[in-house]
Amino acid sequence: MDTKITRVTDIAPLGGASVDACLVQIYGPDLGKKYVLEKGVEITVGRDELASIVLELDNVSRRHCSFTARDDGVYLRDDGSTNGTYLNNVEVRGETPLRSGDLIKIGSAIFKFLFGGELGSIEAQYHEEIYRLTIVDGLTQTYNKRYLLEFVEREMARCGRHGRPLSVVMIDVDHFKQINDTYGHLAGDYVLRELASQIRTRIRREECFARYGGEEFVLVLPETGHDNSVYLADKLRKMIEAHRFVFEGKQIKVTFSGGVADMQPEDDGPLAFIQVADARLYEAKRAGRNRIAGK
Repeated sequence: MDTKITRVTDIAPLGGASVDACLVQIYGPDLGKKYVLEKGVEITVGRDELASIVLELDNVSRRHCSFTARDDGVYLRDDGSTNGTYLNNVEVRGETPLRSGDLIKIGSAIFKFLFGGELGSIEAQYHEEIYRLTIVDGLTQTYNKRYLLEFVEREMARCGRHGRPLSVVMIDVDHFKQINDTYGHLAGDYVLRELASQIRTRIRREECFARYGGEEFVLVLPETGHDNSVYLADKLRKMIEAHRFVFEGKQIKVTFSGGVADMQPEDDGPLAFIQVADARLYEAKRAGRNRIAGK
């Protein structure tokens, strides 16, 4: 999903005293929209047109969940939804208190909870979050395609100027449509989040890991060299193959295929460079998937 801020507005005040707290939609149909929370006012979320926050998504119940701000904090409650409400990837059971920075997944939409205090006013946090939405994918919390292309362009110029190697790895989750069809789209979202989380922990600061679109990711490896890039990609592949992906008690087998490309003098910009890795990726898929193609 390429990041595009479509609308930035507050919900109409519903009465009550402000608690300096809000929800920001960071993934879903109203990307960037802010909802101010008021003390003593229940904010309902669902497909019902009478809900405070209407989410017209198939995997959202008519009345899905609700938020209530009280003197002792803001609380989230699932209201008997079919697909569950998730707080930081854990299903909500009963009424649960929120902390600033918490991520709430409602169907295929994700909201971030912001609370004023030590982290600054929600207005400052909100503007920081809007900036993040321009460079970070809301679902996987990896960089997005826009940031990726800018990063690759900078590194191509730098590495070309100093004669340093630069590699990119294109990654694609194997049989992802089958995962969605078998376990549902919420399980597919979980697989993408968990895979991204696992790989992010292995990425160095000077490298870049980004969601390219759908189930495709790109890893950019400055000054790593071809053999080391292939080795690292295969190490990540084995790590994901061995990792237990469990969603709602069901274990899902997850593997990925990858293609590695090295920057060449004839590469005409970031897209042309990445397309070489994409061609190698499809070599890996044609060879049987769950492997890395590097030459």
